[in-house]
Amino acid sequence: MSAATSILSFDSVTKWYGSVAALLDVSFEVRTEVVGLVGKNGVGKSTLMKLAVGLLAPSQGRVDVCGLSSQSIEARAHIGFCPDFDRLYEPLSGVTFVAWMLRYHGFSAAAARRRAEEVLSELGLAENMHRPIRQYSKGMRQRVRLGQALAHGPRFVLLDEPMTGLDPVARAELAEHIRSLPGRGVGVLVSSHVLHELEAVVDRVVLVHQGRLLADGKIGQLRERLPARPHRLRLRAARLRELAAELAGWSHVEGVFIGDDALEVSLLGHVDFYERFTALAASWGGGVHEIAPLDDDLAAVFGYLVE
Repeated sequence: MSAATSILSFDSVTKWYGSVAALLDVSFEVRTEVVGLVGKNGVGKSTLMKLAVGLLAPSQGRVDVCGLSSQSIEARAHIGFCPDFDRLYEPLSGVTFVAWMLRYHGFSAAAARRRAEEVLSELGLAENMHRPIRQYSKGMRQRVRLGQALAHGPRFVLLDEPMTGLDPVARAELAEHIRSLPGRGVGVLVSSHVLHELEAVVDRVVLVHQGRLLADGKIGQLRERLPARPHRLRLRAARLRELAAELAGWSHVEGVFIGDDALEVSLLGHVDFYERFTALAASWGGGVHEIAPLDDDLAAVFGYLVE
C-alpha cells in the first residue's frame, strides 16, 4: 500500500448522543504517517477515537479502516488500540497478557508467546516481561498496553496518551518507535496533552474543537493560516541595541524587545523579513548567532486556533 492510500478515513461523520452532537460533519484521512490528534477535553476527541477503532458507530457518514467499515470484524483485525485507561489482568505476567490478546487474533499458543516476547523486548521490557503485572511501574504497564496494540501487526494504530508515566529516556525510545511505524506500512493516530512531545513525532495534526474539525495540516502550514497574528522571533547577535534600532524601522516589524542577551522581534509579513534580514546578517559586524521562531510550535498554534 502506497503512502498516498488512505488507511483511516472519516467521511462526513456526525455522532449524536440524544439531542447533543459530539461530532459534526468531520472528514479527514490518515495514510502511512503519524497524525497527531489535538483537542481539549469535552470537545469530541474521545468520541472521534472510539469511532476510529469501531467502539462506536457514526450517526451519519462513514468511518473506514483499510477500505472496510470500522464496525466490521475484518476491519478490527487491522486495528491496534492503546487506550489511556489502565485496566490489566494483575496476576498475569506482561508476556502472558500480550500472548493471550494475540490468541484472540488467531495466533497459536506457541506463535503468540514468541510474538509477545518479541514485541515486549522491542519496547524495552525484556528483563521484566515475566513478572506479574501487579508489580509493574506505571511506565512498564504502559509498555504492556502498547505491546498488545502492536503485537498482531495492525495496519492502523490509535495511541491515546502513549507517553504517560514514561521517564525521559523511555519517552525518547517510544517516540523513535512510533516514528518507525509508517516505514512498516502502518498509519498512526496519536493523542497527547503534552504538545511538545506530540510535535516531536507527528507528520501533521488534526485539531478538534466543539465537535468540529477546526484544522488539519502540518504545524508550519497551520501557522501560515494565521496571517493576522504577529510572528515572534528570537535573535542573538553582536551589537544588540544597534540591531534593534535597525530593525525597528522596517515596515513589517511590529516591535523589538531587548533582553539581556537576545532580541525578541514581533513582525508581520515575515517572508519579506527573512529575505531582507538574510542580506543584513551577511554583513553584520560581529555576526548573527541565532535566529529562532518562538511561536511555530504546536502549543502556540493550538492556542491561537481555539481562542
